[in-house]
This record gives sequence, structure tokens and C-alpha cells, in this order.
Amino acid sequence: MAQNLNIELVRVDNRLVHGQILESWVPHVKAQCIIVADDAIAGDVFNKTVIRMAVPSEIELIINTIEDFVHNFVFERNSGKNTIVLFSSIKDVCKAFALGFHFDKLNIGNIHHENFKVCCSPSVFLCDTEIDDILKLLENSGVAVELKRVPQEKAVNIKEALKNYCKNST
Repeated sequence: MAQNLNIELVRVDNRLVHGQILESWVPHVKAQCIIVADDAIAGDVFNKTVIRMAVPSEIELIINTIEDFVHNFVFERNSGKNTIVLFSSIKDVCKAFALGFHFDKLNIGNIHHENFKVCCSPSVFLCDTEIDDILKLLENSGVAVELKRVPQEKAVNIKEALKNYCKNST
């Protein structure tokens, strides 16, 4: 039977579980559960162990492949444990969306790409593929995408951050 989860935060952060998540986001959304949806991590015993060691015991931690995550949980507003869902890349969150994990808002906290085309914020550097994926997600889903490292920070709207990029690529 699928577990009900109240998704409070969907976030892309290539660091996955770290201090900003545990010290800022968990208390802010009163998270009782953290899900790491990542194909590579789900199959890596060492990295799973490291993540488990970082998360306090009172917070349930679930590490799944993206496909298992989408198929094994029911997502309903105001039903079940307050949950943070973490993805390490834009590609992964788009894959989850295409498989049926639908959400209203996406938080991008940290992405560093060596071949970045746009520096959207001090912690978000996007390449062409990531930008294309975000634009498709915006066009096809109505998902609001914000750049925000911690809850206290003023959010940057992704459309505003990509405005010059989109003008120059037309």
C-alpha cells in the first residue's frame, strides 16, 4: 500500500541533504520526512549511509530511484507526513514530473555546471540543457519555479533570471 505524503517542498540541489536543508528547511516546513529521489544514490550503499548519518533519527529518510519514488507514494495536500523531496538535477525532477509526480512549485537551491550559460543566482549556474528542461516544465505544467537557498532569502523567479538568456537565444 502506498504511503500518503504531504509535499511541503520540492527542491533541486546537487548537494541533496546538507546544512541548509536540515537547519533551515526542515524546521521551516516542519518536515517529518525527507525523500531523496536519485537513481545513482539509490544504488550506492556508501552514499546512502553518509546521507542516513546526516539526518536526525526523528526525521524519516527515504532514498529511492526516481521511478520507485513516483510509483510508491501518494501525494495529497494536507494528508500524511510533511515531506521534503530532493532531486540532484533538473533532469531528474523533470523525469519525475513526466512519470506522474506533479507539484505546484519547484525550489532550486544549488546547481553548479561547469559549462554553464547563465548564472541565475549566487548558487545556480545553468547549462543549455537545464534551461531547456526548465522552460519546457514551465510551458507544459504551470509549475512556479523559484531560486532560493534558504526560507529567509528573497526568492528569484526563474523567468526573471532567464529573461536575458531567452532574449539572446531567439
